[in-house]
Amino acid sequence: MKKAYIFPGQGAQFEGMGKDLFKRYNLAKKRFLQADQILGFKLSKIMFDGSAEELKQTRVTQPAIFLHSVISAELLGKNFKPDMVAGHSLGEFSALVANETLSFEDGLKLVSKRAEAMQKATETVPSTMAAVLGLDDNIVEIICRETEGIVVAANFNCPGQLVISGELGAVKRANEKLLQSGAKRALLLPVGGAFHSPLMEPAREELAKAIEETHFSLPIAPVYQNVSASAVSNPSEIKENLIAQLTSPVRWTQSIQQMIADGATDFIEIGPGKVLLGLLRKIDRTVNGEKAIL
Repeated sequence: MKKAYIFPGQGAQFEGMGKDLFKRYNLAKKRFLQADQILGFKLSKIMFDGSAEELKQTRVTQPAIFLHSVISAELLGKNFKPDMVAGHSLGEFSALVANETLSFEDGLKLVSKRAEAMQKATETVPSTMAAVLGLDDNIVEIICRETEGIVVAANFNCPGQLVISGELGAVKRANEKLLQSGAKRALLLPVGGAFHSPLMEPAREELAKAIEETHFSLPIAPVYQNVSASAVSNPSEIKENLIAQLTSPVRWTQSIQQMIADGATDFIEIGPGKVLLGLLRKIDRTVNGEKAIL
């Protein structure tokens, strides 16, 4: 019996997130205050009292979800005994702090740098992402390749649910073709840009420098990274995959399947929301899934 801890990415935020943790636990209070100081703005105030619109800003969303997730993992204390970890996109950074590859401070700084770099990259070309439901992954990938302009498969979330990403016009053209090919739905998402696509190359270059200058330790448990969908423990390889992640697809379906193949029987989601547990049920109903109990 092996335990796998999974950490959510962007989209899991909610109004008032973390306020209960701040009130109940001294460790949480310490981390929130520390984060405000490191970031140079009151992230805690936006998390506790900000509107949904404020929380949706990439520079806020990413550190907010990271902070909530990392604090939740720390609060588990000795009960946090992972055999393996994984995080969806941004969640990979939370997973790397939880499995002691990164320090809290370094993880937060990298997440902040990542959010700023991604925000900048979205301002260069009109771009977006779209959710595609009810089509085989291979068909979606073929249609993306055959569509004029930059559009790629970006998130393999679960069988029959994939997200494409790219130039605004190309994504719209791909959506039309996908619907003609039998997709149940192909909907533009309310996001600021084309994450996990070649359009994130400027952000990748910016983040690469910061990652290369950051110390990564040997993890206490392997991380199943988005890029490779396989177990990684070598700090240099973890760095390479983390850099590649910005312009590469999130292979979440494949990551979960590989974790199960490697013996994972119990999946515990740590952080805001239950999105990943929903995906887990669609990937494989034979394994256990639950929220971390603090």
